[in-house]
Amino acid sequence: MSGREGGKKKPLKAPKKQSKEMDDDEVAYKQKQKEEQKALEALKAKASGKGPLGGTGIKKSGKK
Repeated sequence: MSGREGGKKKPLKAPKKQSKEMDDDEVAYKQKQKEEQKALEALKAKASGKGPLGGTGIKKSGKK
């Protein structure tokens, strides 16, 4: 086993992506996504304050 073959192989470096200019549609879409995310986070925070739904506990069957 020679020194070149053994060990962990390094991944090839991917070329850097070009930062493309966003048009108005993309900007509006990103803004809408951010607003939806904020609304979702607000709902999660509101829901986490309450206890579990139902509150029935362990359900038992009628069999004995």
